Amino acid sequence: MWHCQEVPASLSPVRQSGVRAHNLALVLRTVANSADPPSRAAVAAATGLTRATISTLVDDLIAGALLTEVGPAPRSGAGRPAAGLRLSPDGPAGLGLEINVDYRAACVVDLTGSVRHRLVEKGDQSLPAVAGLAHQALLRASSDGLTVAGAALAVPGLVGAGGIIRVAPNLGWQDVTVGDLVPGLPLTVDNEANLAALGELAAGDPPASFVYVSGEIGIGAGIVLGGELYRGVRGWSGEIGHIPIDPGGPPCRCGARGCLEQYAGQEAIARAAGDLTVAGTALGTALATVVNLLDIDTVVLGGIYAPLVPQLHDAIQAEISRRVLTADWSPVRLRAATLGADAAVRGAAGAVLRGVLDDPAAWLSRIQAV
Repeated sequence: MWHCQEVPASLSPVRQSGVRAHNLALVLRTVANSADPPSRAAVAAATGLTRATISTLVDDLIAGALLTEVGPAPRSGAGRPAAGLRLSPDGPAGLGLEINVDYRAACVVDLTGSVRHRLVEKGDQSLPAVAGLAHQALLRASSDGLTVAGAALAVPGLVGAGGIIRVAPNLGWQDVTVGDLVPGLPLTVDNEANLAALGELAAGDPPASFVYVSGEIGIGAGIVLGGELYRGVRGWSGEIGHIPIDPGGPPCRCGARGCLEQYAGQEAIARAAGDLTVAGTALGTALATVVNLLDIDTVVLGGIYAPLVPQLHDAIQAEISRRVLTADWSPVRLRAATLGADAAVRGAAGAVLRGVLDDPAAWLSRIQAV
């Protein structure tokens, strides 16, 4: 189930152009944010829209397979209980794709947040191989009767305007254009740590601000401030893996020396043969810098770090306690990612679905045109 952010002030009833699109989004988000399936009357009360308007909007959303009605719970007393509304599991789905150094992945997630299909393959990190995996996922979605609304690709690198992968050092890529990876579907490309942070934001009950650290061969970070992903001026924030731990240390694929990845990346951990002290200390040193800079009080460890939190915790915490200026009266919390290694690919699928939730009118127009 999606845990959406509160309905922002901008999503309140308006009486101007675009009213229908605005109010469709308001109604859909209101249902998505409700702990229990609300009735039409409850949605009207929550939004301030008239019951007649709600009835029309809900009918449109049901016809577009965005909402579905569920039977009312038994109740005592006079009056007939009203049916509830919830997001439809049979409507639009998101296709999440991920390419990393030693695997590629795809998943199909429906509008309720349920993973309907998940595929992971090792080796061959080429774009044609990812396209082949996407095709398999689309076939499985079609067999379920799902309509995939779009796709998002998570990559371990810097993504520029137009989805151009400017540099992905651990893939050996520079200025790579993804192109028409999934014919017929809109595609977005983003950094894997950013998408993983968005996946974590939609799962469970995350804090409003946190740093998500994605550990694989490389190390990236997704920064969430006040419930929103912080991307930086050019969308390239979060390259924590290239914070220098020792300027005279071992060479990194990025061309510098002594980067965090050389001490706490997957290959470095494998070389340590089970001793995670060096990795934890390096991570703690880098994270202390991030906390001092951003005033973050929660660090979420994902990717390969998620199952290693018990072994990494003490070394990381020791460095944070020693280096963070506010640590004595404002401790930093460390925890494992809710979604584990699937955070990026699920966050990618979720990014597609957030677009549908934000603009259901566009989805309704799209299916009516088919």
